[in-house]
Amino acid sequence: MAEQEAGSDAAPGGLRRRAVAMLRSLARPLRPRSVRARATLGASVVVALALGIASFGLLGLLESNLMRNAQTDAERQAVLTAGLAAEGRLGAVLTPDRGTDFLQVVDAHGRVLAASPNLTGRPALSTARPSAPGTVRGTWTGRPVREEHRQRVVQVTTATRNGLITVYAGTSLREADAADEFIRASLIFAVPLLVLTVALVTWRVTGWALRPVEAIRAEVAEISDRDLHRRVPVPHSQDEIARLAATMNTTLDRLEASVSRQRQFIADASHELRSPITVLRTQLEVAQAHPDPDLWGELVSGALEDTVRLQDLASDLLLLARLDTAQALPSAAVDFTEVVREAARTRKLDRVPVVTEIAPEVTVRGSMLWLARLVTNLLDNAQRHADQRVLLTLRVDEAHGTAVLEVRDDGPGIPAADRERVFERFTRLDDARSRDQGGSGLGLAIARDIATHLGGSLTVQDSGPGAHLLARLPLDALFPR
Repeated sequence: MAEQEAGSDAAPGGLRRRAVAMLRSLARPLRPRSVRARATLGASVVVALALGIASFGLLGLLESNLMRNAQTDAERQAVLTAGLAAEGRLGAVLTPDRGTDFLQVVDAHGRVLAASPNLTGRPALSTARPSAPGTVRGTWTGRPVREEHRQRVVQVTTATRNGLITVYAGTSLREADAADEFIRASLIFAVPLLVLTVALVTWRVTGWALRPVEAIRAEVAEISDRDLHRRVPVPHSQDEIARLAATMNTTLDRLEASVSRQRQFIADASHELRSPITVLRTQLEVAQAHPDPDLWGELVSGALEDTVRLQDLASDLLLLARLDTAQALPSAAVDFTEVVREAARTRKLDRVPVVTEIAPEVTVRGSMLWLARLVTNLLDNAQRHADQRVLLTLRVDEAHGTAVLEVRDDGPGIPAADRERVFERFTRLDDARSRDQGGSGLGLAIARDIATHLGGSLTVQDSGPGAHLLARLPLDALFPR
C-alpha cells in the first residue's frame, strides 16, 4: 500500500500539481496587499502596455513610410530605364538618379546589357528569368552591393525588339535601419523611465489621497466601547473620502446613542425590578418572623400582587428586547376591527368605562398579538389617568391609506413639553401616582415601538382637555411587502 501511494505521488500528474502549488505559494507573497500598491502596479502595467503598443505602432509606421519612399524612387528609376531600353536608347553604363543606389539590365538569356558603375562586371542579380512583362518588388539583404543594410529592389520586365528585358533598380534602406535603431535605443531608455515616473507619481498621489483614509482607520481602531464619544477626522475636500468620514461619524452617533439607551435601559430596568423584589422580600421576611395565620392572607395577597407586577414587568422587558433586535416583520393580514373590539369588550364595566366607535372591516398587516398589545397598552394608559370616560375610535383615512386608531381620555392630559418624553422607557409624568396604580412607564414606549415596526406611527395630539393619542397603521393593500 505504501509503495502504491509513493508511486501515485511520483506520477506526472502529482508532480505537476505539486509544482503548481509551489509556484502559487511562491507568488502569493509577491502580490500587492495594499490599495496603494495595487493602484501603482495597475497604473504602471497599463502605461507599460500602452507605451509598448504605441512603440510597436510607431516603429511599424516609420518602417512603412521609409520603405514606401525607397520603393517609389527605385520603381520610378526602373520604369524610366525600361522605357529607354524599349526605345533602343540604352547605354552600357547607367547613372542612377538620386534615391537609387544601383541599376542593372538583363536580357532573356541572362546577359547583362547595362549596369550602374557599382555593378560593372558583375553577373545578373537574379537567376530567375521572367516569362512575361510585369513588376516584382522585394527586399534583399546583403546583396548585390554587399553592404550591411537592406536594399529595396524593384524588378520591371518589359518587351523590346530583341525580346524581354528585365531592369533591376535598388535603393539602400540605411535610413530606415538607422531610424529603427535610433528609435529602439530611445525606447529602451524612455519606456522604463516613463513607467518608473508613472509608478512614482501614482505612488505619491495615491498615498496623498489615502492619507485621510488611514487617519480614519487609525481613529476607528482606537475607539472602544468606552470612547464612543470620539469621532473620525473629516477632510476639508468635498469628495468620497469626506462623505465616508461623515457617514462614519453619523454611524458612531447612532452607535453611541444606542449604547447610551441600552445602558440607561439596563439601569432603569434594574431600578424598576428592585422595588417589587424588595417589597416581596420584606413581606416574606415578615411572614417568616411572625408566623401568625391571621396575617398570612394579607401577606400572601401582597406577595402575589408584587409577583404579578414582576411578571408583567419581565414580560414588557422581553417584548422590548425582541423589538430592539429588529426581528422579521410579521406580514399576516389581520382584522384590526376585531382586535380593537375584543380589547374593548371587557372594559365597558371598568371603573372608567371605554366607549367605542369602530369602523367595520379594517384590515392591516402585522401580528395579531402585537396589534392587541398596542391597543391594550393605549387603553391601560388612558384608563389609568382618566376621570370618568375613555373614547376609543377606529376609522379609515382613505387619503393616506391608513387605519387610524384614536384613544382619548378626560384626565389631566399631557403637557406639550412632555409629548415626546412620554414615549421614552420608564417615563412617568406623575411618578408616585403611576407606581400606586401599577404603571411601569413602558406601556407607551412598547406601543410606539410596535407601531413603528409595523410601518406606522404613534403620536400625542393637541385636542383640548385630556390626552389624545393617535396611531396610524398602513392598510393591508398598501402595506410594503
